[in-house]
Amino acid sequence: MCLAENQEQLSMPTTYDPKAAEQKWYDFWMKGEYFKAGDRKDAEPFTIVIPPPNVTGMLHIGHALDFTLQDILIRFKRMQGYDALWLPGSDHAGIATQTKVEQKLREEGITRYDLGREAFLERVWDWKEKYANTIREQWAKMGLSLDFSRERFTLDEGLSRAVRQVFVKLYEKGLIYRGKYIINWDPAARTALSDIEVEYKEVQGHLYHLQYPLKDGSGTITVATTRPETMLGDTAVAVHPKDERYKHMIGKMLVLPIVGREIPVIADDYVDKDFGSGAVKITPAHDPNDFEMGLRHQLPQITVMDESGKMNELAGQYQGLDRADCRKQIVKDLQEQGVLIKIEDHVHQVGHSERSGAVVEPYLSTQWFVKMKPLAERAIEAQKSGKGVNFVPDRFEKTYLHWIENVRDWCISRQLWWGHRIPAWYCEDCGHIHVAEEDATACTSCGSNHLKQDEDVLDTWFSSALWPFSTLGWPEQTEDLKRYYPTNVLVTGYDIIYFWVSRMIFTALEFTDEIPFKDVLMHGLVRDADGKKMSKSLGNGVDPLEVIEKYGADAMRFMISTSSTPGQDLRFRWERVEQARNFANKIWNASRFALMNLEGFTYADIDITGELGTADRWILHRMNETAREITRLMDAYEFGETGRVLNNFIWDDLCDWYIEFAKLSLYGSNEQAKKKTQSVLAYVLDHTMRMIHPFMPYISEEIWQHLPHSGETVTLAEWPVYRAEFEAPEAVREMTLLMDMIRAVRNIRAEVNVPMSKKVELIVKPTDRMVEANITNNLEFVERFCGTSKLEVSIEAAAPNKAMTAIVTGAELYLPLAGLLDIDQEIARLQKEVEHLNKEVERVDKKLANQGFIAKAPASVIDEERAKQRDYSEKRDKVLARITELKEA
Repeated sequence: MCLAENQEQLSMPTTYDPKAAEQKWYDFWMKGEYFKAGDRKDAEPFTIVIPPPNVTGMLHIGHALDFTLQDILIRFKRMQGYDALWLPGSDHAGIATQTKVEQKLREEGITRYDLGREAFLERVWDWKEKYANTIREQWAKMGLSLDFSRERFTLDEGLSRAVRQVFVKLYEKGLIYRGKYIINWDPAARTALSDIEVEYKEVQGHLYHLQYPLKDGSGTITVATTRPETMLGDTAVAVHPKDERYKHMIGKMLVLPIVGREIPVIADDYVDKDFGSGAVKITPAHDPNDFEMGLRHQLPQITVMDESGKMNELAGQYQGLDRADCRKQIVKDLQEQGVLIKIEDHVHQVGHSERSGAVVEPYLSTQWFVKMKPLAERAIEAQKSGKGVNFVPDRFEKTYLHWIENVRDWCISRQLWWGHRIPAWYCEDCGHIHVAEEDATACTSCGSNHLKQDEDVLDTWFSSALWPFSTLGWPEQTEDLKRYYPTNVLVTGYDIIYFWVSRMIFTALEFTDEIPFKDVLMHGLVRDADGKKMSKSLGNGVDPLEVIEKYGADAMRFMISTSSTPGQDLRFRWERVEQARNFANKIWNASRFALMNLEGFTYADIDITGELGTADRWILHRMNETAREITRLMDAYEFGETGRVLNNFIWDDLCDWYIEFAKLSLYGSNEQAKKKTQSVLAYVLDHTMRMIHPFMPYISEEIWQHLPHSGETVTLAEWPVYRAEFEAPEAVREMTLLMDMIRAVRNIRAEVNVPMSKKVELIVKPTDRMVEANITNNLEFVERFCGTSKLEVSIEAAAPNKAMTAIVTGAELYLPLAGLLDIDQEIARLQKEVEHLNKEVERVDKKLANQGFIAKAPASVIDEERAKQRDYSEKRDKVLARITELKEA
């Protein structure tokens, strides 16, 4: 039974209480399992898999934006009749989570090594359970319509099996290998880092100019470095092959100061001969560019630091010093030897670990890598052939292609305990490496059972790269995988297009032969009101739960989603949340008024057929237009424009105009007209709640349940669709004229300080008989909302000498205000109106004189501008005529 049939709609409170509504309706939705996919067997599936948040702590306002946009889409598609699946889950987040747990251990005075691997992992799992529950609670607070029956975690047994299979298959194809390479190294956490885990900060440092002498005593070469401590690992000095200054030195040997090792002068095109001295020191084990150059010239790779950032035995007398202390000491020693000839202040970008804060060390290390070029080739081919992903906005396709066309091999091993352990075993007897999906018990080469599994785990991005299909059951061919894959849309920030989006595409094409999602909707970052990036250090972050606590989930959702433009950053402003809350209150108050006038009215009583009044036909037309427009905008992911269209319809058309007009029939004695208005009001409010439901699920459910309705929940109500029978252009013309007249009269009243409580005389001179008939048929609205004591409508009406005048499209309005009108003031007002109309005429004239506009604009747009030109000119002529009349009076 719908609530309207047992009169519960009359219990609607005076004010909307978000806290009371939100918990009640979320519990109701969960109990009814309305978010569970799979019940609509014959419906077309629509799938979104959530970008899994890290189980490292609380969600932030950026998550709120990301998740709200997805929820809007999934609710919209569910209401359109799709079998809509929004699959939730979370990411184990390797280094980020391990760092958090290790911080907690330090507070207890212990380390992970004190616990051992197994006991430490138990502590991390406890952490995961705590914060996974916290994330679920936050999702619920935001009103997210997730199918929790399918929730996944990147370390779930099924996902772990998928990870192992992918690793083994890539290894067997020669696309995964183990080797020495320069990687980002966190000396505090003692692990490799991905590029996304490195934050570059501007640091005030120094540029040290050093002189390296030639062995034969024929001269020196000056090099500059920001890191003099790495010179201990230098194996060459490079110059450009065409640099005339150094041509005679190429091939000669230099003596490395302090160390005394002989190193060659080499030639390489990479060197910029116009930068600095044109000569650069080469340290292959401590710089990625030097590493590549070292490979080209077969240079030794000398690592002079250990994993903690301290100088090792190859650093000679500096062994045991921290790299920062070593720098100070070596600078002092170089100065004493006369090798350091100059120190300059130098501001440069230095990489820091996002997790530990330590300065990242480019470090030569034995790691596992994925060969990316072969995987990238297939992705490039798919994208360029039109079978790839549709990026929104499309400019991000260039960003994506640029990266994959220049992709480097991916370091996938991490020196951590938390994560997917690398499925590789080393035979301690023969050295054979065994890679397999199942745990190895014996060496496949020599038969020995003295095997040791690789201690490292995989980069978090390795498992999350499989997320769109592993969450649906792959590698098993599950029913969910068959039905819901490929997914429809991925919603994510533009900042991880390289690290996650591209890798999902690579792996999906390799292992499923399909792209993982049809569309990728890119949103920007949420910044503070001044446009600054939010961060803990700046103290300008916003907790979404704080916003919800203060203003309610609907206000936060509406503000954050309708403030966004695809691909652009948005600024969080509290005043905008307050505006969204005020919008919710406007909807509530209008609905409450309507329900007070729907007493005893049921869903079965709704009848919008037959003869309807002008306002009724107009609001149905506007509702119809709004439904069509927001459907188009939602399909284009234009949420900001959708919010504007909804706001205009609900605030202006429905609340400020239609409901006010409806009062005349609702309070009148004509029962037939009252029934029709009740029907239209109930119908329009029902469909309005459906249209705002994806954005504001709680208040829309609360109001919808009080309205006469059919069905259990607005969540499953049918999405409003365009209906040709609601088209009423004549009603739009009539209402536009009435609204223009009412605005004009009220503006005049305001100008001369005549309150609405004081009745005025109004003379209306229509431009033709049709307009005259339209006004005559709606006299009650004019009388009521213009506040008239006497109303004359006639095409032959004459303008009084002493009157205020307004010109609207279709009519001239005169308000004889004897004793209240200052003719000089009225002439001055009309002259300002002429100035305004002159500007409008001039603007349209210029537009129509622009040949570029005429050549490119659609004919309908040009016709519209010409109509404006005629209208503005006619209005100006009438105002000028009225000025002349007043001057002659």
